[in-house]
Amino acid sequence: MKVLFFGDSICNGQGIAIHKGWVTRLSQSLNDLGQQFGQSIVVTNSSVNGRTTRQALETMAYEVQGYSPQVLIVQFGMNDCNIWETDRGHPRVSPAAFEANLHEILGRARTFGAEAIFLNTNHPTGRDQKPCPHTAVTYEAQNRRYNQIIRNVARTAGDGVYFNDIEQAFRQVTGDDRSRVLPLVLPDLLHLSEKGHDLYYDIVYPAIAACVQQRLGQRCAA
Repeated sequence: MKVLFFGDSICNGQGIAIHKGWVTRLSQSLNDLGQQFGQSIVVTNSSVNGRTTRQALETMAYEVQGYSPQVLIVQFGMNDCNIWETDRGHPRVSPAAFEANLHEILGRARTFGAEAIFLNTNHPTGRDQKPCPHTAVTYEAQNRRYNQIIRNVARTAGDGVYFNDIEQAFRQVTGDDRSRVLPLVLPDLLHLSEKGHDLYYDIVYPAIAACVQQRLGQRCAA
């Protein structure tokens, strides 16, 4: 069975040791799960730091369509929602384009063999104090807005798409207390700390493991 992570630095693990990242740990756990069924599970991570959904569609032919994973984990938004100084107040990818891009990613993934697609929102950040350049909105406000778009896409995506609301799972731990968010992110107030990676693993692994285990059981029964 082939499992592919298709995302940005949140899946890639920026700023911490590779072996402590949630995706690396999840890969090891899925490998152990496969051995219990006498099956091989190959986990690949094609995530790229800084990537938006627009850029992801450009690389999808090679990274997803050419690989044809049975299980795909999709996580974007933290770069799409960002507003750089040079953007003059515009997000890197507009809300409408972000929504359309996600739908296209899901559709293409299905066409090329993905049986189960996990769509994740993004965690809360500590960037809720200073507005983005040329705007009156903070990065965290943008992050929440794009998370809602992800929820809307998940609701209308149809069969085979599973939704992981990372933001809400984090909020169950942190509430709206910024001081409880900060230990989960690095000093840049965005990327995950080791504790943040631990929480991601605890949130994501059970859902993916249940999906994979069901498919492995079906294979063994065939």
